[in-house]
Amino acid sequence: MATFPTLKTGAVAQYPAQRRLQFQNQALRFVDGSEQRYQDSASALHQWVIQLSLLDEGEMAAIENFFLANQGRSLSFAFTDPWDGAAYPTCQLGSDSAALVSIDTMKGKTTLTILEVRS
Repeated sequence: MATFPTLKTGAVAQYPAQRRLQFQNQALRFVDGSEQRYQDSASALHQWVIQLSLLDEGEMAAIENFFLANQGRSLSFAFTDPWDGAAYPTCQLGSDSAALVSIDTMKGKTTLTILEVRS
């Protein structure tokens, strides 16, 4: 299984970064108008928005190769949460497109959304 690439500093993210928790709840509405709600998963799912800037050519190439190897959000990979160091084995990219922007010689930036998924 693939693992999200680390920067040359060993980090997977730079500041500012965002982390969100999301519960998957379902609601059934009955004919009489009442509702029954239930949790669709045992725990919250994580979502990270990773902003990377001042990337060198090697880091840009690693992120681009990772994106191409995962075919956008098609395949899953392992991701280590930058806040608590916990490894999440089944994550996907949040989009089928990635904007890798070159801002200067040997300097680039991108923003990626990573979603924890469960089968």
